[in-house]
Amino acid sequence: MFAVIYRWRIAPGLEGKFEEGWRLGTSAIKRDLGGLGSRLHKTAEGVYFAYAQWPDAESFHKNRAARMPYSDPAARQLYTEALAGSEAEVVIMGEVVDDLLAARS
Repeated sequence: MFAVIYRWRIAPGLEGKFEEGWRLGTSAIKRDLGGLGSRLHKTAEGVYFAYAQWPDAESFHKNRAARMPYSDPAARQLYTEALAGSEAEVVIMGEVVDDLLAARS
Protein backbone atom coordinates (compact mmCIF):
# COMPACT_ATOMS: atom_id res chain seq x y z
CA MET A 1 0.00 0.00 0.00
CA PHE A 2 0.95 3.61 -0.56
CA ALA A 3 0.13 6.36 1.95
CA VAL A 4 -0.39 10.08 1.38
CA ILE A 5 -0.78 12.72 4.08
CA TYR A 6 -2.39 16.08 3.32
CA ARG A 7 -2.66 19.23 5.45
CA TRP A 8 -4.91 22.27 5.01
CA ARG A 9 -5.74 25.54 6.75
CA ILE A 10 -9.38 26.48 6.38
CA ALA A 11 -10.94 29.94 6.37
CA PRO A 12 -12.88 30.61 9.59
CA GLY A 13 -16.53 29.69 9.29
CA LEU A 14 -16.01 27.47 6.25
CA GLU A 15 -15.08 24.27 8.07
CA GLY A 16 -18.41 22.56 7.27
CA LYS A 17 -18.06 23.41 3.59
CA PHE A 18 -14.55 21.97 3.53
CA GLU A 19 -15.60 18.80 5.38
CA GLU A 20 -18.52 18.19 3.00
CA GLY A 21 -16.33 18.71 -0.06
CA TRP A 22 -13.61 16.48 1.35
CA ARG A 23 -16.13 13.72 2.13
CA LEU A 24 -17.73 13.85 -1.33
CA GLY A 25 -14.39 14.07 -3.13
CA THR A 26 -12.82 11.25 -1.15
CA SER A 27 -15.87 9.05 -1.76
CA ALA A 28 -15.61 9.73 -5.51
CA ILE A 29 -11.89 8.91 -5.54
CA LYS A 30 -12.58 5.64 -3.73
CA ARG A 31 -15.55 4.75 -5.94
CA ASP A 32 -14.14 5.84 -9.32
CA LEU A 33 -10.35 5.80 -9.14
CA GLY A 34 -9.33 2.92 -6.90
CA GLY A 35 -8.27 4.84 -3.80
CA LEU A 36 -8.57 2.80 -0.60
CA GLY A 37 -10.08 5.59 1.48
CA SER A 38 -8.96 8.26 3.88
CA ARG A 39 -9.44 9.63 7.39
CA LEU A 40 -9.85 13.33 8.10
CA HIS A 41 -8.54 14.83 11.34
CA LYS A 42 -8.60 18.32 12.88
CA THR A 43 -6.02 19.62 15.35
CA ALA A 44 -6.81 21.78 18.37
CA GLU A 45 -5.42 24.72 16.37
CA GLY A 46 -7.98 24.10 13.59
CA VAL A 47 -5.58 22.61 11.03
CA TYR A 48 -7.02 19.71 9.06
CA PHE A 49 -5.00 16.74 7.92
CA ALA A 50 -5.93 13.52 6.17
CA TYR A 51 -4.28 10.18 5.74
CA ALA A 52 -5.16 8.41 2.48
CA GLN A 53 -4.17 5.01 1.15
CA TRP A 54 -3.73 3.68 -2.36
CA PRO A 55 -2.94 0.17 -3.54
CA ASP A 56 0.46 1.38 -4.77
CA ALA A 57 2.41 4.50 -5.77
CA GLU A 58 1.71 3.94 -9.46
CA SER A 59 -2.07 4.07 -8.93
CA PHE A 60 -1.80 7.30 -6.94
CA HIS A 61 0.51 9.06 -9.40
CA LYS A 62 -1.47 7.95 -12.45
CA ASN A 63 -4.75 9.25 -11.02
CA ARG A 64 -3.25 12.43 -9.60
CA ALA A 65 -1.76 13.34 -12.96
CA ALA A 66 -4.79 12.37 -15.02
CA ARG A 67 -8.21 12.57 -13.43
CA MET A 68 -8.19 12.80 -9.65
CA PRO A 69 -8.70 16.58 -9.44
CA TYR A 70 -11.74 16.22 -11.70
CA SER A 71 -13.27 13.09 -10.15
CA ASP A 72 -15.99 15.21 -8.53
CA PRO A 73 -15.67 18.86 -9.64
CA ALA A 74 -18.49 20.05 -7.36
CA ALA A 75 -16.82 18.48 -4.32
CA ARG A 76 -13.45 19.94 -5.27
CA GLN A 77 -14.99 23.39 -5.59
CA LEU A 78 -16.55 23.09 -2.11
CA TYR A 79 -13.33 22.29 -0.34
CA THR A 80 -11.03 24.55 -2.35
CA GLU A 81 -13.31 27.55 -1.74
CA ALA A 82 -12.90 26.92 1.99
CA LEU A 83 -9.07 27.00 1.94
CA ALA A 84 -7.36 29.89 3.68
CA GLY A 85 -4.66 31.59 1.63
CA SER A 86 -2.00 29.71 -0.25
CA GLU A 87 -1.13 27.19 2.47
CA ALA A 88 -3.66 24.78 1.07
CA GLU A 89 -1.97 21.44 0.83
CA VAL A 90 1.20 19.73 1.95
CA VAL A 91 1.61 16.22 0.56
CA ILE A 92 3.84 13.58 2.12
CA MET A 93 4.01 10.25 0.28
CA GLY A 94 5.52 6.91 1.15
CA GLU A 95 5.20 3.15 1.21
CA VAL A 96 3.61 1.53 4.27
CA VAL A 97 6.28 -0.15 6.40
CA ASP A 98 4.02 -1.53 9.15
CA ASP A 99 0.26 -1.34 9.76
CA LEU A 100 -1.30 -1.27 13.23
CA LEU A 101 -4.28 0.91 12.31
CA ALA A 102 -7.51 -0.84 13.29
CA ALA A 103 -10.27 -1.10 10.74
CA ARG A 104 -13.48 0.68 11.74
CA SER A 105 -16.53 -1.49 12.15
